Amino acid sequence: MPLSHRSTLTQYLIEQRRRFPGASGDFNALILDVALAAKAIARAVAFGELGSHLDVQGDTRQPLDVVSNQLFTRMNDWGGHCAGMASEAMDEPYQIPPQHPRGKYLLVFDPLDGAGNIEVNLSVGSVFSVLRAPQAVVDSGRDVTAADFLQPGAVQVAAGYALYGPTTMLVLTVGNGVAGFTLDPNLGEFMLTHPHIRVPADTQEFAINASNSRFWEAPVKRYVDECLAGKTGTRCKDFNMRWIASVVAEVHRILMCGGVFLYPRDSKDPATPGRLRLLHEANPIGFIVEQAGGRASTGRQPVLGVQPTSLHQRIGLVFGSRIEVERIERYHTEPARDDLASPLFARHSLFRA
Repeated sequence: MPLSHRSTLTQYLIEQRRRFPGASGDFNALILDVALAAKAIARAVAFGELGSHLDVQGDTRQPLDVVSNQLFTRMNDWGGHCAGMASEAMDEPYQIPPQHPRGKYLLVFDPLDGAGNIEVNLSVGSVFSVLRAPQAVVDSGRDVTAADFLQPGAVQVAAGYALYGPTTMLVLTVGNGVAGFTLDPNLGEFMLTHPHIRVPADTQEFAINASNSRFWEAPVKRYVDECLAGKTGTRCKDFNMRWIASVVAEVHRILMCGGVFLYPRDSKDPATPGRLRLLHEANPIGFIVEQAGGRASTGRQPVLGVQPTSLHQRIGLVFGSRIEVERIERYHTEPARDDLASPLFARHSLFRA
C-alpha cells in the first residue's frame, strides 16, 4: 500500500501536544489507549452474533455492552495515566488496581451507547470524556470518589466518541476544534479524514422521540409543531424528522449534515429531569458540538455550565445547529402561549385523522 498523505491519530496528537511544550505525553498515551479500546469494541460489534463475546479473560459469554465496559477499563487502567474512571455501566467509580501506577486524569465513558440497535444491525458507539483529577487525588494517590468527578463540562480536557457503523470512526476534540478519524482496516490505524468538522449554523432537520410528545413541556411542543407545519407555518420551510435511538449516531449525523437533537426534560418521570447522563453523555457531546461551532443546552442554560451533583445525574439535552438551539432556548424564556394547550397528536392537530 503506498504511503498515505493522511495523518494518523498519533501524529495528530503529537501536533496538538506541540502547543504545550511542557506536556509530559501522558495525555496522548491516554487517548491512544481509548482508541485501542474502540478498535477492540469495533471488532466485537462487527462480528455480531458470529462473535463469541467472551469477557476479557476469555472465560464466559457476555453481552456486548458488558464486554465493551471491560475493554474500556482494562485497556485504560494499567498505563499510569488515569487516577480513576467512571462508567455508565458501573454504579461506583472504577479504581485503578494497586499493581498499576496512577496518573492525573479521570476518564468518564459510556462504553456502548445504543446497544439495543445491535439486534437490528444499526450503528452504535462509545462516548468518553477526560477530566483532570483533583490535585489532592494526584498528590495523595488515594482512591477516587464520586465527588472527584463532579466537574462542569466546561473544564473537560478532551471528549470524543467512536462510531461503529459501515466504517469505524473516532471523533475527538482536545479543545482546539473537532477532528474525525476513520479506522483503516489494512493498517489498523485511525487516519485523519475530517480535519475541521463544523456544524452548519442552520438546518431543516430535527431529531426527537415523538412517542413522548404527551410529556413535553410547552416550549418543545411549540418548536416541534412549527417544524411539522413546514412551509405553511410560521417557519416557512419544510423540516425532516429523524430518530436513530443512538445518541452517538445522532450527534455524528448532526456534525456531518447539521440538524438539532432534542431529548428534553419532560413530565414522564417527575423525579428525573431528563434521560441522558450529564457526565457520561451530555457533557462530552456538548463539548464536541460546541468545539464544532454548534450549541448544546438543557433548553434553559448551556449544558457545559451545569454543576453536576451526582455521578449518574440525568439531564435534558438539546444540541446541534446554533440557530435552532438558540430558538428553542428562547421559547423556554417566553411566556406560555394559549394555542399550545392541545397535544401534538390530538384530533385537531397536524396529525388529525
